[in-house]
Amino acid sequence: MASNDDGVKATINGEIHELPDGTTVAQLLEQLGAPRSGIAVARNARVVRRAEFETQRLADGDLVEIIKAVAGG
Repeated sequence: MASNDDGVKATINGEIHELPDGTTVAQLLEQLGAPRSGIAVARNARVVRRAEFETQRLADGDLVEIIKAVAGG
């Protein structure tokens, strides 16, 4: 059985995911097949700026919300 040293558990949009240690927000979005535009990402209730997607690494216990913008009136 893999130890917790091999990865992290993060809650993404209410679901627990096991991710490789060092996973960035950009890598998470790629793994989920999420678009790179028209979305907002919050990590532990703080908005992650798009410029930080490549450098923000997820940690064990993080709460991540990925929100898709929708047009409407």
